[in-house]
Amino acid sequence: MARPKFPKAPHSFHTELKKRINDYFKKAGKVSTGNFSLYLKALILILSFLFVYVHLVFYTPGTALAIIECVVLGGLTAAIGFNIMHDGMHGSFSRRKWVNEMAGLTLNFLGANNFMWRNKHNIIHHTYTNIEGLDDDIEAKPILRLCETQKYYKIHRFQHWYFWFAYSLLYIWWVLVTDYKKYFSGRIGPVAINKMKFKDHFSFWGFKILHAFLFIALPIYTVGFTSWIIGFLIYAMFTGFVLSIVFQLAHTVEATHFPMADMHTGDMEDEWAIHQLKTTANFATRNKLISWLVGGLNFQVEHHLFPKISHVHYPAISKIIKKACIEFGIPYLEYPKMRMAVASHITHLKSLSRQ
Repeated sequence: MARPKFPKAPHSFHTELKKRINDYFKKAGKVSTGNFSLYLKALILILSFLFVYVHLVFYTPGTALAIIECVVLGGLTAAIGFNIMHDGMHGSFSRRKWVNEMAGLTLNFLGANNFMWRNKHNIIHHTYTNIEGLDDDIEAKPILRLCETQKYYKIHRFQHWYFWFAYSLLYIWWVLVTDYKKYFSGRIGPVAINKMKFKDHFSFWGFKILHAFLFIALPIYTVGFTSWIIGFLIYAMFTGFVLSIVFQLAHTVEATHFPMADMHTGDMEDEWAIHQLKTTANFATRNKLISWLVGGLNFQVEHHLFPKISHVHYPAISKIIKKACIEFGIPYLEYPKMRMAVASHITHLKSLSRQ
């Protein structure tokens, strides 16, 4: 399908937002990338992950403790993705390019691939948010129907009941299936990925083999196949659920829109920044623990408008963005509590469960 075009204005809303945000950083004397608190958090998460992994694989804890540690390891995997990889891939973890690249490589160690993710997330999702047919993040057919324009299947009658299980399969499906599908097809949905260089091919296969050794072969050798498969499923399914639910609460709730381009011209109704505001929602932004764990992705509005700004600055710039939205009469979508966002997501799924 042809890529839609966003209208451009001499003085767009995004231009005004950028001016205000730039003024904030100049007056505050801060850089827009990560700071000591982010680097400390990254160190805590990585060391915690290594400790739990080593204890699980080499010290064989009892069944109850092993199950708990598999869940914790899954949470740490998601947290590393949210806090380290995500900022690194957007170039906001550090002012130094090589540090950002190292932060982005944590995704490869955890089984996925940063080249595929950059194409899927940075290029497609951030540009064409919630546009059905382009944004691969809202494509879950035939298991789930996430917007009205997607085809209806009878199984969708029950999606607001079984989505919990479906979300838990994300990580397994991502690491073991969709990365390879993108690699061999050279496409993400209808969009062709950028041409891979030799180093990209080498990285893809090298890290896939490394991940298979660290998370499949070595654990089977140390604890046996049965213990490994149970532990791996607990770990991977919890990781998948956490990754999925954070994304869904930001884009597939009652208040978010799923705009389509004009059939004849291919033009979108709103400029890009307003499109982002209509398709994205925040949740639980006053909950410091949630903000810490999910890498500020509960401030999804701020992230989509300014992806190159580190999440440590989202609480501060959210006030500027919210004020500007009020002045210009533009919606700023936000759910005060996480449970409210979850309830809204379930209601959204239920509304789409009927043909």
